[in-house]
Amino acid sequence: MSEPRFPPQPRDQEPEPPQRPAEPRLQPTSPATLVVLGLGSAALAWILVANTYSDLPHIPWLPAFTIFALAAFEAVLARNTKARIDRKPNTVPVDVLAVARYVVLAKASSPAGAIFTGLYGGILVWLLVVKGVQNAAAASDLPPTATGFVAALALVGAALWLERSCRVPRPPEEDKPAE
Repeated sequence: MSEPRFPPQPRDQEPEPPQRPAEPRLQPTSPATLVVLGLGSAALAWILVANTYSDLPHIPWLPAFTIFALAAFEAVLARNTKARIDRKPNTVPVDVLAVARYVVLAKASSPAGAIFTGLYGGILVWLLVVKGVQNAAAASDLPPTATGFVAALALVGAALWLERSCRVPRPPEEDKPAE
């Protein structure tokens, strides 16, 4: 017969409750990470567009409008969530699982927005350089690219605002239990 893997626990002794971590496990999004993502994707976009622009189709408007819609949705969500967490009058109580989902959305949207900002920014700078030579294709691609760049910046801002809005406020000092 083999030995048990875990020593038996005395029945009169209760297991210790799990300890809360001193620091939150989910850290806020680092602006440095977003900057690196944006600059890296801008460099990649510049290289790709410089080498293959004549083979690419015209830049469409739909991605820019879709990114703007997501940014607007997250901005409204951030405003409403912050009001609900702060228990403002005429707001319903906050659903904890919904807030966790909002944080996941915000943590995914900010790097995605940074990547799109870099892509649109790299293409935009390249188009501005080429447009100086009066290229008709570059002139027609300039407005949707500039719109996409602004939309992607708006997405990054809205995602960071939503992430910040989901933070749990610190309890007042008088509500802390006596030690």
